[in-house]
Amino acid sequence: MSLATAFDELEFGPERTLNLRTGLPTGEQAAARVEAWLRERQVGKSGDVLVITGRGKGSEDGIAVVREAVLARLRSLRRRNVVAEVREHTEGSFVVTLASVTALFEAPRRRREPRQELPPDPRVLDGLDASTRALLRTLASQVLDALGVHGAGPAFVRDEMVRQFTLLAPGVPEGPDREARLRDAIRRATDEYDER
Repeated sequence: MSLATAFDELEFGPERTLNLRTGLPTGEQAAARVEAWLRERQVGKSGDVLVITGRGKGSEDGIAVVREAVLARLRSLRRRNVVAEVREHTEGSFVVTLASVTALFEAPRRRREPRQELPPDPRVLDGLDASTRALLRTLASQVLDALGVHGAGPAFVRDEMVRQFTLLAPGVPEGPDREARLRDAIRRATDEYDER
């Protein structure tokens, strides 16, 4: 292990490091993996994280396919307020500063970006526990208040709840405790609004 690797291990640790050199992914696989991983870390409040892409020295024609695909995805995630800042750490890695959870709700829609469509039926929330829906309702009210929309009707608040759910759900990993993690993400977002 090199001295630089030892310092990276100390600073970031395994929970805040994504090493894309393992498994030899294609560019698109690496980009999808980095997006899912960063969304999970954003919801989990990880701060700065390290993404290791490698330099592409072993790539065909010496082109760093994984590095370039990941860099393009990081730019996209920055425009969508998942990432606040990206800086090159070494030739084969980036330090990524994650945006706040509430920044997700403020990202402008862009034509060139993949659009996250709202579920066609707002009854999608009916599958959630009542406590989760209550937290989403509180968050939706906070978001609407921050936008200057006061006294919104129930249908408008429910649409905003669906929007919040749609934005937060991709950052919550699969598993038996997924809804509990979703509640944690919602609480974190409401806390961020309270701190404003």
